[in-house]
Amino acid sequence: MENLKGKKVVVLGGSVGIGFETAKAAANDGAEVIIVSSNQQRLDRALSQMPANAGSFAVDLTDEQQIADLFNTIGQFDHLVFTAGETLQISNVADTAIDRARQFFNIRYWGAFTAVKYAAAHIKKGGSITFTGGSASRRPDAGWGLGASICAAMEGFTRAMALELAPIRVNIVVPGLVKTGLWANMTAEEQTNMFNYFAEKLPVKYVAGPEDIAKAYLYLMKQPYSTGEAIVVDGGYTLV
Repeated sequence: MENLKGKKVVVLGGSVGIGFETAKAAANDGAEVIIVSSNQQRLDRALSQMPANAGSFAVDLTDEQQIADLFNTIGQFDHLVFTAGETLQISNVADTAIDRARQFFNIRYWGAFTAVKYAAAHIKKGGSITFTGGSASRRPDAGWGLGASICAAMEGFTRAMALELAPIRVNIVVPGLVKTGLWANMTAEEQTNMFNYFAEKLPVKYVAGPEDIAKAYLYLMKQPYSTGEAIVVDGGYTLV
């Protein structure tokens, strides 16, 4: 497929993890990339590791007016990627603080919803939107009620937007276990033990880094005949 030279790509949540690796890969493929995050320090650090054809905006993705202003400032562009989110809370429903649980939806679901509201009119012909889900929606474990719910909601939203926003293509990447800051609420030892366990259990025999998952986002930006699709990139997790 053709590279992204001459295309403008906006990555919401592009300063760390999967978003950063996707932004960097798109920039290396020739795209003009804009990364968006609420943390200016993370943005500065990310830009220092990217080609010169990248820029940034510090925006609170739970603030509707800031999102509206962002897309009015950016103007026309080709591809929107949404990877923003916080470290997820893993706990049984009985132990979950409801107000805290709602905050995760504010950025992961409502942030994406609001971004679409204000971005869609600026996306050029042939452009796309790619969301981020997770394999927890398909194969959850105990304590994953919140994460599974958000991921499932994003898949439903993707299919609805593929019809509502047509001919803009709307897809979602569904990662499995990935070595990112999502697990920051665990100790280093706990993370190592978890990654080692799944590296042995997964058919691919390793746990992905964010650069592995980024390839799926680039594919969906370039693939002109895919919409309403959920691309699972989980190393075979849903099979075992």
